[in-house]
Amino acid sequence: MLGREANRGDRLFGLATAALAASILVVLVAMAGAIAARSWPSLRAFGLGFLSSSQWDPVRELFGGLAFLHGTLVSSLLALLIAVPVALGVAVMLAELAPASVRQSVGFAIELLAAVPSVVYGLWGIFVLAPLLRTHVEPLLADAFGFLPTFRGTPRGVDMLAGGVILAIMILPTIASVARDVLRAVPKPLREAALALGATRWEVVRIAVLPYARSGLVGAVLLGLGRALGETMAVTMVIGNRAEISASLFAPGATMASVIANEYAEAASDLHLAALSELGLVLFGVTLLLNILARLLVWRVGRPPAGAKVGA
Repeated sequence: MLGREANRGDRLFGLATAALAASILVVLVAMAGAIAARSWPSLRAFGLGFLSSSQWDPVRELFGGLAFLHGTLVSSLLALLIAVPVALGVAVMLAELAPASVRQSVGFAIELLAAVPSVVYGLWGIFVLAPLLRTHVEPLLADAFGFLPTFRGTPRGVDMLAGGVILAIMILPTIASVARDVLRAVPKPLREAALALGATRWEVVRIAVLPYARSGLVGAVLLGLGRALGETMAVTMVIGNRAEISASLFAPGATMASVIANEYAEAASDLHLAALSELGLVLFGVTLLLNILARLLVWRVGRPPAGAKVGA
């Protein structure tokens, strides 16, 4: 009798936890369905041409999301170019080289950096980063690389470069923390075998640790990219918010998240609201796919190799 009651309790507990897990999927599907429903007038009016047109004119109700897609991709890729080398270097230092005391203090500082609110980053970007870029960094880049269209134009400080730099600072702790955990998941026998063959610490990292953790490190980068694509407030405050496509990083731009934040509350027509909702639907889909792919890659590193015995 006691066994039946215990089994019944186990079944109830299993059903309850399964229902809670399923509720997450229900919420996710409900969010996608609600955004798609609000986007339907725009989908019907513009079709696939919505993402191939850069015209954004609320007065004439002509909407195209290409300029915002361009701004989102350029600012996010620029953030990756800046943040990935730094984040991976920090992760290797924390996982392989640093003593325990340094590892704990630096790890805490990275986690603290991730906890800073987005609007605080935005304020710092307006009052510190933008003047620094406008006065010192952008003129120097223009003098050194002005023959490239990427570094031409009037230094403003509030532009695509500022958006990329602020995003790099914000995604750095995400990439560094996940990459550190991925490197720690590399089995110790790989390191010991390389050391036994006479490898140096750097050679152990290069020939044993990094190749094994490659897919997980790519997953960490994709997680950082997912956050960069969806970041709103800090980017909105420093990117300039102009719906145009320019090859120069000194030109103002806009992202899908920033235009939604700027215009949704003031949209005057149903079609304008639908166009903003369609931008949100595109952003939702891209970030969801990136996060799924990143989680799969990180999980692949933590999975035991084929044929390995658990606990061996």
